[in-house]
Order: sequence, then C-alpha cells, then structure tokens
Amino acid sequence: MTASTSSPRARLGSSDLTVFPLALGGNVFGWTADEAQSFAVLDAFAAAGGDFVDTADAYSAWAPGNSGGESETVVGRWLAARGNRADVVLATKIGSHPQFKGLKAANVAAAAEASLRRLGTDHIDLLYTHFDDESTPVEEIITALDALVRAGKVRQIAASNISPARLAASVEFSDREGLARYVAVQPHYNLVSRNTYEGGLADVAARYGLSAVPYYGLASGFLTGKYRIGGAAVDSVRAGGAARHLETPRGPKVLEALDTVAANHGAEPATVALAWLLAQPTVAAPIASARTVEQLPALVAVAGLTLSEAELTLLTEASA
Repeated sequence: MTASTSSPRARLGSSDLTVFPLALGGNVFGWTADEAQSFAVLDAFAAAGGDFVDTADAYSAWAPGNSGGESETVVGRWLAARGNRADVVLATKIGSHPQFKGLKAANVAAAAEASLRRLGTDHIDLLYTHFDDESTPVEEIITALDALVRAGKVRQIAASNISPARLAASVEFSDREGLARYVAVQPHYNLVSRNTYEGGLADVAARYGLSAVPYYGLASGFLTGKYRIGGAAVDSVRAGGAARHLETPRGPKVLEALDTVAANHGAEPATVALAWLLAQPTVAAPIASARTVEQLPALVAVAGLTLSEAELTLLTEASA
C-alpha cells in the first residue's frame, strides 16, 4: 500500500489539525517492539499514508528495566532518522511519567519540556493530559497548557481519561477566558467497551465540538478475531485482557457479527471493528498499535472501508 494524497482526512475538533483516520499507537515502542521493529512499523505506516502517531511520556514505565519515556525516545529517533517531522501529526500525553506525575502548573511545564527533549522536536502537535488530576483545579491545568501553546511548544491541547463534568468545566473556562481549548478527548471505547464513552462523555464532546480519538480500539487485540473459544493460545502480553471478553455474552456475539461483516467486504475483523468506531458520532480517528509490520495492513485499511447502515446496526446490536 503506498501513500496517496487522496487519503481521507479527519479534522480534530475546530482546530487546524487534519489527520489520517487512524492513529498509530506508540505504547509498544521500546516495550514489546524494539527500536528496529518500531522503525519498521512507523515506516510502513507512513508508506500507507498514515501521519498520526500517538505516544505518551509514561510509555513504557511498567516494563521491567524501563523508566518511562522509551516510546517517545524511539519516535524521536525515527523522526530524526527520516527527517519527516513536518509530515507527522505528533500526539503525546503528560502527567503519568514517574518523575512528572499530576497536572500542577509547574509539573505540566516540566513534563512537556521532557517530552520535547525525548521527541527531539520544538513542538508537539497535540498534547493530552493523560489522566485527569482532580486535586488540581481545571483553571490551573488549562492556564498551564495555554502557556505552552502561547510559547509555540504545543499546537493544540486535548484530554484523556477525564469525567464529563471536568471536561465541560475545562472547555467553559477556556471559552470564558479566551485561552487554549481542548479540541479532542481520548476515551477507552470499542465494540465491547461502550459505556465508558457513550452517554455522558460523548455528549459533552458533541456539545463543545470535540473529536474523539479512542484508545483500546481493538480491545487489547480481542476484536482482531484472534481469540476464540477453544482456539489456540495467542502469543501476546495482552492475551489475558483480550481473552476475558470471551467469558461475556457480548464477546462471542460481537465476533460473530464482525465475521459476517468482514466476509461481506473480504476484510479483516480488525478493520471492521475500527470502521465501526470511525462511523460513530464525534470519532475522528481510533488508535491501534502494531508490534510487527504484518499487523499493520488490517489497521490502515480502515481508511478505505465504509460500512452500510445495516452492517453498522448489526454490529451495534451485537455489542449492546
């Protein structure tokens, strides 16, 4: 698959950022994918027309021997090696790195500077607060983020893992004071985890014109169809989290619906699962990660797959 200038684009909220309709998740870079594997996946993503890369300052502090920032470092080295910074919409998240936890103003500034250093860039296109810090007033958080935007270090701001009330309060403060305003929200959202976003958070996003960039778009790999009752064991550090969906009434029903729709299009179940997400109100680009180049084609194919109303209804009802 080669890059095409006709690739569909998605606009993030009311911002000037337009992106390929899939964000490549960087959680595996420097963890289950070493630098060479990560570069290969990033190269293949770019060759397929992808330009939206999502990482975080905390990736992958949870892995033995890692301290956080490994993913940003890998992405930064790739950008430097390829000389393509201007072609990439670079998203990262702050507030969860072991050395920079929370969203106090001083920490926001310090965490952003550390991310810029690891990424080897003078600006971040989309900066998320990784987890809301309810001990810090939204006014302090937004003012700190606004300072980064005014300094030219961040183009647009966004929030992940935040309550509807805090999201609304943040946007209303930005509007009232004329400060930088969230353009996107990154929720946990997929065909087998819908109540984390639908309803309250989705309603706030729609009311204020924010785009959703959902994480766990494939439910830790469950929606690829690799996990089946009685099926072979899957070699993945996330296998336990994915396979648990087989123990619910919803999980097998969703797989059956995915199989039906995938057969209609000669597509992979993963592509269909991402296409369902992309068709949902407010969603601009789901996030999915690939540990190997072989996993990537099913992900980027979402840009060329449009589901019918009947297919969307089948999937929606199976996942209800």
